[in-house]
Amino acid sequence: MKTNLRILAAAALVLVLVKNSSASEQPTPLTMYLWPDRASRPGERELPDKRNNVCRITDVCAPSIMVYRASGTDPAAPAVMVCPGGGYSILAINLEGTEIAEWLNSIGFTAVVLKYSVPKNRDGALQDAQRAMGVIRLHSKEWNIDPDRLGVIGFSAGGHLSARLSTTYETRTYPPVDEADGLSCRPDFTMLLYPAYLGDETYTLPKEVAVTSNTPPAFIVQAQDDVAYVNSSIAYCLALKQKKIPAELHLFPSGRHGYGLRPSAYPVAGWPKLCEQWLRNTVPNKKP
Repeated sequence: MKTNLRILAAAALVLVLVKNSSASEQPTPLTMYLWPDRASRPGERELPDKRNNVCRITDVCAPSIMVYRASGTDPAAPAVMVCPGGGYSILAINLEGTEIAEWLNSIGFTAVVLKYSVPKNRDGALQDAQRAMGVIRLHSKEWNIDPDRLGVIGFSAGGHLSARLSTTYETRTYPPVDEADGLSCRPDFTMLLYPAYLGDETYTLPKEVAVTSNTPPAFIVQAQDDVAYVNSSIAYCLALKQKKIPAELHLFPSGRHGYGLRPSAYPVAGWPKLCEQWLRNTVPNKKP
């Protein structure tokens, strides 16, 4: 009996050590709810896996952010808020959220994954995004973030949300909650990956996305065989061009939709290297 107890104790110790080792390699992100009055609401629901290893969550009634801090950077690291896609019905939280955060960390950026309101709440999602940018800037010193080098990256519906955030930052779309809402919610730079809902066959932007001369510079990626949404990227890029806003559009012949960072035989899979170079040119390093 004593021998069995010793074995069980040793096994438990090994599990703890393995767990701690994994945690040191991938630190648990800091999680913060965006709206104090909603923090006690029931959590989101995870949908069954469709055998493609995509974690889909829905019923997000208590929007939050998950902060993945970069390591080995200067005293104030640049940061990117990550907006996963999912048709405003679900959030592909690993494919277009946490996996993107890990990549951003690997190139020296702190990442903040946004869990915005779903399903069917586009205006609520915009409020979440605006609020999140103010919260990040409010805590920038605490989280070792440079508030003047804070951008946004969005995928599919998250790309639409990121474009809305990048063009509707002058006025909050909700009553102020605290001092975070007195800070700017304008991204300093924008990255759109296969964005949805931004353009029709005439390459006209929807009314809720109004590009101005102060819209942030953008990096955009799309595939031509992403038939439903290819016009979105072209429309946004043309609108930026008309306002003389720097933009870089990569339009690949094939690649379809929803690839994130996953391996692919399509050339579009090379977008991270292109994006990293754009970031190096657009978000210069600052010396301590």
